[in-house]
Amino acid sequence: MTLKDFLDDWNSPSPTLTVHTSGSTGSPKPMEVEKQKMLNSARITCDFLHLRPGDRALLCMSLDYIAGKMMVVRSLERGLRLVSVEPTGHPFATLAHEEPFDLVAMVPLQVYNSLHVEEERAQLMRSRHLIIGGGAIDAELERELQNFPHAVWSTYGMTETLSHVALRRLNGQEASQWYKPFSHVGISQTAEGCLVVDAPLVHDGPLVTNDRVEIHGNRFRILGRKDNVVCSGGLKIQIEEVEEKLRGILTAPFMVSRQKDEKFGQVVVLLTESKDTEAVKETCRRVLPKYWQPKHYYHLEHLPMTATGKPARGIAEKWVEDENQK
Repeated sequence: MTLKDFLDDWNSPSPTLTVHTSGSTGSPKPMEVEKQKMLNSARITCDFLHLRPGDRALLCMSLDYIAGKMMVVRSLERGLRLVSVEPTGHPFATLAHEEPFDLVAMVPLQVYNSLHVEEERAQLMRSRHLIIGGGAIDAELERELQNFPHAVWSTYGMTETLSHVALRRLNGQEASQWYKPFSHVGISQTAEGCLVVDAPLVHDGPLVTNDRVEIHGNRFRILGRKDNVVCSGGLKIQIEEVEEKLRGILTAPFMVSRQKDEKFGQVVVLLTESKDTEAVKETCRRVLPKYWQPKHYYHLEHLPMTATGKPARGIAEKWVEDENQK
């Protein structure tokens, strides 16, 4: 979708427009959402970040998904000066000599790439607010962002909540592992420990998520997704926790998944782009607790990813299943 396509949809008489989920756990699904609720979401973010008419915003994510669409809506709601570039891995490649931006939204891979090119890093550091969403932010990336002079945020949200409903600061004295919801957002938990979001300005009724969380007061910390649990021999192993333990240690791209097992019910498996699976196995044996260690290791040329750069876990699990039926 081009910017003109989106603006044509936005300016149509219809009070709703179609958005698609990211597809991280299955196929992307279409949703009809109210334009007024998108404006509500935009206003809340702009108010929180103290954005003013005339501030500059960078659109560098795909307009096929909610994150890109909401950057445009924020610009429309607040009168921001929107600069649009192709959604590539290096958004600042052609912007090295531009004046600073007041709002930049990126996925972690775009941030990582920008940090490793001197001119792009310099421009990124000049951004007044950098919000990062769409994927996990590993500890090494957080460390690289610590010395940024302006605010860097990790976002929590989804298509159903029309982008983020909570933020956590990644740098400065306010840095935290805990997300703080916006003032209009209520949070609670299901019996399984999954987050329930009550955000009437952007979503009708409470929204039960698949994210297992720990809640402390009005803040929450993500433990992992309910559907990313490996039930192995009576133990529940959170896939994201295993990946976090290995992140920054394994050099090749990798992904943790699960596989059916006659003895244990399910076992942890690891997919890697490294051809040296024995070396990967030795690292896992050294770093991981015994009951977290993968039972099987698989080499793939390219890990399955969604269009928004998230692990396509449903595809990975199906690939493992097919591989074991050969």
